Amino acid sequence: MKGMRRRPSPENLVTVAVLAAAVVFVFVQLQPHLLFRNNTPAGGDMGAHVWGPAFLRDHLLPHGRLSGWAPDWYAGFPALTFYFPLPSLLIVALDVVLPYGVAFKLVTALGLLALPVAAWAFGRLSGMRFPGPVLFGIATLPFMFDRFHTIYGGNIPATMAGEFAFSIGLAVGLVFLGVLARGLETGRHRALAAVLLAVTALCHVLPTFFVLGGALVLVVMHLDRHRVRYAVAAMGGALLLAAFWVVPFLWRIPYTNDMGWGKITVYRRNLFPSLYRCHTGCDPNNYRFPFSQTWHLDIVLALALIGAVASVVLRRRMGTALTGMALLSALAFRYAPEGRLWNARLLPFWFLCLYLLAAVAVAEGARALATVVSRDREPWRWPELATPMVGLAAALLFVALPLQAGWLPFHTSDHSVVPDWVRWNYSGYEGKAAYPEYKAMVDTMKRVGRTRGCGRAMWEYFPDLNRYGTPMAPMLLPYWTHECILSMEGLFFESAASTPYHFLNQSELSKDPSRAQRDLPYRDLDVSAGVQHLQLMGVRYYMAYSQEAVAAADAQPALVPVARSGSWHVYEVLDSAEVVPLRYEPAVLENVPKKARPWLDVAVHFYQDPASWDVPLAASGPRAWPRVAVHHNATTDKTLGAGVDLAVPRRVPVRPARVTHIRTGDDRISFDVDRPGSPVLVKASYFPNWQVSGGRGPWRVTPNLMVVIPTSRHVSLHYGWTPVDGIAWALTIAGIALVVLVARRGAIEYPVAPAPVDDTDDQLDLILGDELVHSGADDDPWPPG
Repeated sequence: MKGMRRRPSPENLVTVAVLAAAVVFVFVQLQPHLLFRNNTPAGGDMGAHVWGPAFLRDHLLPHGRLSGWAPDWYAGFPALTFYFPLPSLLIVALDVVLPYGVAFKLVTALGLLALPVAAWAFGRLSGMRFPGPVLFGIATLPFMFDRFHTIYGGNIPATMAGEFAFSIGLAVGLVFLGVLARGLETGRHRALAAVLLAVTALCHVLPTFFVLGGALVLVVMHLDRHRVRYAVAAMGGALLLAAFWVVPFLWRIPYTNDMGWGKITVYRRNLFPSLYRCHTGCDPNNYRFPFSQTWHLDIVLALALIGAVASVVLRRRMGTALTGMALLSALAFRYAPEGRLWNARLLPFWFLCLYLLAAVAVAEGARALATVVSRDREPWRWPELATPMVGLAAALLFVALPLQAGWLPFHTSDHSVVPDWVRWNYSGYEGKAAYPEYKAMVDTMKRVGRTRGCGRAMWEYFPDLNRYGTPMAPMLLPYWTHECILSMEGLFFESAASTPYHFLNQSELSKDPSRAQRDLPYRDLDVSAGVQHLQLMGVRYYMAYSQEAVAAADAQPALVPVARSGSWHVYEVLDSAEVVPLRYEPAVLENVPKKARPWLDVAVHFYQDPASWDVPLAASGPRAWPRVAVHHNATTDKTLGAGVDLAVPRRVPVRPARVTHIRTGDDRISFDVDRPGSPVLVKASYFPNWQVSGGRGPWRVTPNLMVVIPTSRHVSLHYGWTPVDGIAWALTIAGIALVVLVARRGAIEYPVAPAPVDDTDDQLDLILGDELVHSGADDDPWPPG
C-alpha cells in the first residue's frame, strides 16, 4: 500500500553507508578537536576572512544592511558589495549559539563535508541508476584531497587558503544541477531550482558560472519550448532573488580594482598535468608537477574518456551532460580573455568533471559485469552492490596513504600538505609560537589608540609575518581593536579602488614588500616618499619592523615615535588629518572614460607626482571648476600611468577654510568649517553611495578621495542608499513573490508523460514531493520522447 513504510533496499543501505563513511572520513581529516576549539582561525586568506562576518554582525546588520561601508581597510571600501555575503551570514547565524571562532571554522568546513552528498544528489536527481550516484560521491574524495593545485578552489588546500565560499557554492550548485535535470523531465521544482541557483550565486560567482554552463548543456539536451520555459523561470527567478547583491555588483564594477592576474597560457600542462609530471627537479611554477601528486590522473583520465565515449554511444544522459560540461570548462580555461577572471580558477571544474566521468565508467563497468555473470534476464545485483564498497576502499586507500594515516598497515614516503595545513589554520592565531609577540603588538596598538587617538595604520610588510598565522595577520588590527586602529591593507583587493595606492605605499615603506598588484610603478624602500603618500591618504600611524625601515623612519621629521613592541616601532604621522582644506579648486578631467583602467592610469600618474597634489583632479564637478585635458600617448609600457599626457591644470586659488571637530564612524564622517563655500578634501575612499548634508558633492578626486563644498558650518557625509540599491531590492522582493507564485502553481505540463521510477531508489522522489514518479532512468535515450 502507498502509505506503508517499506524496508530499505540493499542499494539504499549501501548508499547511506558509503556516503556516511566518506563524510566521516573528510570530517576526521579536518581534525575535529581543532575544529571545535574556541580560537581565532589563521592561515592564508582564511586568517583575514575572520574580519568579515564579525563586521557584518557588529556594524552592517545593525544598520539594516547586508553590505555597506567599512572604514577598516584601504581608507574605506564597500564591504560585501563585491564579495559574496551568504557564507558570512551563515557564520553570523551560527555565532548566535556557538563561539565565533567555532562558528567560523564550521562554515569553512561546510562545503567540503557536503560535497560527497551533493555529488550523489546530482547523480540521483539526474536519473542515474545505482551505483552511479553513490560513485559520484566517492569521486569527490580524490578531488578534494588533490595537491597539485592549492589556490584555484574546490579542494581542501584551496579551502584552507581561504576559498571556503567556493566549496560551499560548488556543493549547492551540484544540487541545483540535479534539481534542474529532474525538473526538465518532470516540470516540477522550478521554485527550488531558483532558490538553489540564487544560493550558489550568493556563495561564489565561479561555481555559478560552472553550473550555468551545466544548465545550458542540460537545456540543449532537452530542447523544446516547454523546457526552455521551465529553465527561464528557474534561472530568471534565481536572478531576481539574488538581485539585491548582483545588481549593485554589476553596476559598480568601475569602482573595483583589477589586480592584474596574468592569464595562464600553458594549456596542455594544466589540463593534463600527469602527462608533464616529474620525479626530481619539479617546478610547479613552470607547471611541472611531482609524480606523487599526479600519477593517479592517468587512471582518472582513461576512465573519464571511457565514461564519456560510453555515455555518448549508449546515449546516457548524465554522462553525456558531464562530457559537455567538461568540454565547456576546458574551452573556458583556454579561451577566457585576460582580465579580472583568472582562467586558472576554472580548472577545478574540469578536474571535477573528469572524476565524475570516471565514476560513470566504473558504474557502466559494474552494470556490464552484473549482466555478464547473470544466469537469467535480470542482471545479478551483487556486482553493482559491491562496486561502491570497493570504490570507497580504493579511494580511501589512495587518499589516506599521503596523509600518513596511522590506521593503515603500510606507509609511504609521500606526504600530503592537508594535515599540516588544516592544523595550521584551525589551531588558530593563539596556537602559534609567535602569538605572544603578535598579541603584544596588538595590545601596543590598542594603547596607542586609547592615548593618542584612533586612526589608520600602515604596517611594514615582510614574508615572515606568516609566523603569526598568516602574512595577513596585521589586517586584523581593526578586529582586535574594535575598529580603533584601522589597517591600510585588507583582504578584498578587488573590492577597493584605493588598493593600488596602498601597494605603492607598501613598496616605499617596506624592505621586502609583496607588490601584489601587477603593473604599478613600484619604488624600493623610500620612507620619505612613503610619508608624503601617508599624509595624502590620511594615515595616522606607521609601523616599521626592519632595521632599514626603522632607521629611515627615525630620520623623518614628519614621523614621531610613539610606541615600541619588540621589533615593531610605531610612529605617528604628522599633517595627516582625514579632512583638510584645499588652497586651489580641483580641476575636472576631460577625455577620461568612466571605466576603472582610464581613471587608474591618470590617478597613478597624479599619485607619483607630489608637486601636482595641490590641485586634485576630479571625475566631475561644478561648471566653475577648471577643466584639464588628458591624452594617452602610444606606448608598449604596460605600467599604470605610462603614456598619460596630462595638461597642467589652471590654478584657481580659494581662501582655505579651517576644519575642526572631525568625527568618523563606521558609515559617516562629520566636521566643522569656518568658511562655507571653500572646497574641502575628505581623505576617505570615494564610492557613489556617499551622500553629504550641509554641503555639495561629494565628487571623486585623485587618487580615489572625495571633495565637498560646505554650504554650512557643519558638514556630515554618510554612506546611504542609491537608486541602484532600491531597484535591486525591489527586484529581489519581486523575485520572492515570483518564486512563491511558481511554487503554488506547481509543475509545467510536458507533452511527454514521465516513465515510472525504479522502486528501489525512491528517497529523493519522496523528499522532492514526486511521490514515486520521475522521468525515467539514465539508460533511457535522451531527449525524452
